[in-house]
Amino acid sequence: MSDHSYEVSVNWTGNRGTGTSGYRDYGRDHHVTAAGKPSIPGSADPTFRGDADRWNPEEMLLGALAQCHMMSYLYVAVQQGFTVLDYTDTATASLDVHRDGTGEVTAVHLHPVVTIAEPDRVADADAAHARANELCFIARSVAFPVHHAPVTKVRTAH
Repeated sequence: MSDHSYEVSVNWTGNRGTGTSGYRDYGRDHHVTAAGKPSIPGSADPTFRGDADRWNPEEMLLGALAQCHMMSYLYVAVQQGFTVLDYTDTATASLDVHRDGTGEVTAVHLHPVVTIAEPDRVADADAAHARANELCFIARSVAFPVHHAPVTKVRTAH
């Protein structure tokens, strides 16, 4: 096997002239960049004085988990010989924040809706989510459970 490495840059753009002189004195805006890719505008969650129009770290973590599961699932589909025609997911995460300001994501719930071509492979398509979770590099790297509530549909001929 080979090792891979990744590099991103985070550039804080929230200095309003006095830096972090006080909790309310600085913006949470920043940009996440990687060579050759569009910049991702980031901020904190609005609860923590961030900008709701920008991606926050919790959303990016959730997005990474949902993307990774989808990519792993599509791979499993090819390996197992059923055809995925459509895949969507509305993922959710739970964040617990404690009185002392610490906190953690405690669970993620993925809700993939997968459309397949073969009506006799629905059970296989449902079961493939467990294997996809085992393969997903991001899910294997987090310290909280990633749950799945999949729905499998079959494309009907029109």
